[in-house]
Amino acid sequence: MKAFALEYRLRYWIHVVIYTLGFTVPWNYWLHLDTVRTWQWLAAATFRAKWMGFSGATVAILIAGIVFAFAGAMLRTWGSAYIGASVVQDGAMHGDRVIAAGPYRRMRNPLYVGTFLHTLALALLMLPSGSAFTIVMIAIVQIRLILAEEAFLAEQQGEPYKAYCSLVPRLLPSLSAKVADSGGRAAWGTAFLGEIYMWGVFVSFAALGWMYNSMLILQGVVVSLGVSLVARAFIPKR
Repeated sequence: MKAFALEYRLRYWIHVVIYTLGFTVPWNYWLHLDTVRTWQWLAAATFRAKWMGFSGATVAILIAGIVFAFAGAMLRTWGSAYIGASVVQDGAMHGDRVIAAGPYRRMRNPLYVGTFLHTLALALLMLPSGSAFTIVMIAIVQIRLILAEEAFLAEQQGEPYKAYCSLVPRLLPSLSAKVADSGGRAAWGTAFLGEIYMWGVFVSFAALGWMYNSMLILQGVVVSLGVSLVARAFIPKR
């Protein structure tokens, strides 16, 4: 079930394709499944279930989106700061040493978990069938990438990495560090630069969400993506 080498190398573009399909939902034109965004759909469902008023549900879901976007950006930036933004963006796997610093003392895959949390935020802006498609597909891709990367690291590093895996959870973070700090300084500047798209999405939700206009937030997402493509050119190569 692990990803192929080509799949790993093209992981960025695979994500782009999945998100694009989730937003454009081409099947909706044929099947006529959806008419409102997931944000509105969830608020209406919450109101119909009599859990809270429609306005309160709308605000609650927006806050959830802001939290997901922030948590995704923070996790990815924290992880990138310790393994290096250039390594995060490289198409090849790197397994020269065991990194047990920052978030990697509490969980093995903060970058992938961060991406999934980010996906939950974006899904609120999609039509419901697009949200379901995107969440499922991104989850499958993340699992395949994790299995491929962990198999590679186990082969490259042997027992040290296996011992690390036996102590540190794969996805659910531990409240306390499970291994000793392996050392190394965090490069926060390049990490933020490498994850500027994630932070742009968070700012879009936090600043524009209170206008309750999904399309306006989506415009902020698109602008963030454009800025991130430019920023990638300024990240030093490994």
